[in-house]
Amino acid sequence: MTEPDNDQSPRGRVRARAFDFGEYLRTETVGGMVLLAATAIALIAANSPAGGLYQAVRDFQLGPHALHLDLSIGEWAKDGLLAIFFFVAGLELKRELVVGELADRKRALLPVLAALGGMIVPAVLAFAIGHGAPGAGQAWAIPVATDIAFALGVLSLTGSGMPTAARVFLLSLAVVDDLGAIVVIAVLFTQGLNLLALLAAVVLCAAYWFAQHKRISTAYLYVPLALATWIAVHSSGIHATIAGVALGLLTRVKRDPDEDASPSMRLEHRLQPWSAGLVVPVFAFFAAGVPVDAAALGEMFQDRVAVAVMAGLFVGKFIGILGTSFAAVKLGLAASPTGVTWRDMAALAMLGGVGFTVSLLIAELSLAGDAAERAKAAVLLASALASLAASAMLLRRRGTRRDGA
Repeated sequence: MTEPDNDQSPRGRVRARAFDFGEYLRTETVGGMVLLAATAIALIAANSPAGGLYQAVRDFQLGPHALHLDLSIGEWAKDGLLAIFFFVAGLELKRELVVGELADRKRALLPVLAALGGMIVPAVLAFAIGHGAPGAGQAWAIPVATDIAFALGVLSLTGSGMPTAARVFLLSLAVVDDLGAIVVIAVLFTQGLNLLALLAAVVLCAAYWFAQHKRISTAYLYVPLALATWIAVHSSGIHATIAGVALGLLTRVKRDPDEDASPSMRLEHRLQPWSAGLVVPVFAFFAAGVPVDAAALGEMFQDRVAVAVMAGLFVGKFIGILGTSFAAVKLGLAASPTGVTWRDMAALAMLGGVGFTVSLLIAELSLAGDAAERAKAAVLLASALASLAASAMLLRRRGTRRDGA
């Protein structure tokens, strides 16, 4: 006898629990907490007697040499798993550009301008401080990024009284910020371009777009196509995560009349919990394991590049985002978000200094050895300081409103 397919049956209850867990992972608060937990575990592991084992696991190589995929586990997390994160970011960016906040050019102008200021000022500040130091020629790019999950997680935890427009502004800013970081990665960190592999990647992307255009929906086509595209991009010399962005941007966003949801929305709904609950935490676990003892911190503060990264994230982001927003509103180029005061904007600008995921990735791409470890420690410290400062500003706002009521 067939078991009834309803919420009261064991099968229905299991499916409901799975769905609820997926919804749980989709919240920015939970994503930020999982990311923070993975970072804490990595720091403990790297600075404990088991630090040698941690490094051995991170550096253990596996994969076929014939395809130049004999990567370390840490590299697989950075180049492979993180492509899923960038695919989800690409889906979100495409949706925002076509049907979201960024589709309305006038409404989108403030977060776009704020994001540009939040990339340019930190980059200029970091370059000025680190100028002449080894690695500064590429390390200036480290503080250009804002971590979507972490920044929105902090806002959800400590800014519960903020208007909805504040979250929309921060999300739009972070999406544009990610696009800028993607361009930086594609331009700065492409080495030894293999034109044949790049052509193969373009053909595969065109095949993906054609399948979307023809409304083909089977995963038996898209999964092999996505894997082949990733391998082609990796072999081309362009950083492999760009494959995720490209496919995300080529995914159809608008839903047909006979569809419950568009392919972009369905994929984002399915993959976002995996991205937040597995992909980003695993990357953070292997990327954030840096020495943080007194000697390591002393070396970090003596390293001009690391200091430049910290200043870029903690100071440059705040000045760039808030200053550009203020100028744009006062000059009549854009309007401030509904119900958001300049004190609120200051807290949001401080949250822009939470660099984390993409900043850690750029640190690994731009530097090597101990210099990369010090830069990553600088990213972690600056992101923590920005989170604490923004939380204090948001909690003070909530307390002031409560007293005023």
